[in-house]
Amino acid sequence: MSQHPNYRLPAPVLDADRDALVALSRLGDFKPVNPDHTAEALGGLEAALTRAEHDELLAQKALAAARDATIEAGWEFHNTLIGAKAMVIGQYGNDSQAVQAIGLKKRSDRKRATRRRAEPVS
Repeated sequence: MSQHPNYRLPAPVLDADRDALVALSRLGDFKPVNPDHTAEALGGLEAALTRAEHDELLAQKALAAARDATIEAGWEFHNTLIGAKAMVIGQYGNDSQAVQAIGLKKRSDRKRATRRRAEPVS
């Protein structure tokens, strides 16, 4: 009867379970045969679920903060490196081996612009 699928229970199902637990705890004469089904045991399981949801929320917030920090550090590195490349061009010239060493194309390696002929209109 017990199921352990690999997917998360939908929130409405858990909300209905919590509502049922509240109603079950108000039944004063409820004495289940299985001690795992008592209101106290179910309350402990619900508290464990609430703690797990809280921990998951904190982990999601930490992941979002780490992701934002990574993005910010990546952009700062990229923008600073663009400035460093400009400094290499300024210091060594745009046709030097240093420009090629940092991954840019030397000026002499660029294709020359050619004038296009106008095609006659028929």
